[in-house]
Amino acid sequence: MNERDPLTRLLGTPGEDLGCEGGMAVLAEYVEVRLAGRNADELFPGLAAHLRNCPACAEDYQGLLAMVRQQRP
Repeated sequence: MNERDPLTRLLGTPGEDLGCEGGMAVLAEYVEVRLAGRNADELFPGLAAHLRNCPACAEDYQGLLAMVRQQRP
């Protein structure tokens, strides 16, 4: 099974996934690291796992990423 497999998404990744609240606490930093060209998934493995498992938080991440990109010169 891979990370996008429906069963894996349903069951999650115990011990690694930060959850919605924990993920939102570091989401802005994750976006800044990503935009700086660094490997955000390596630096924030718990958030990376959560974004693979939670469509709502993945959508929030995409929205924040797009907004920050638009605001930068």
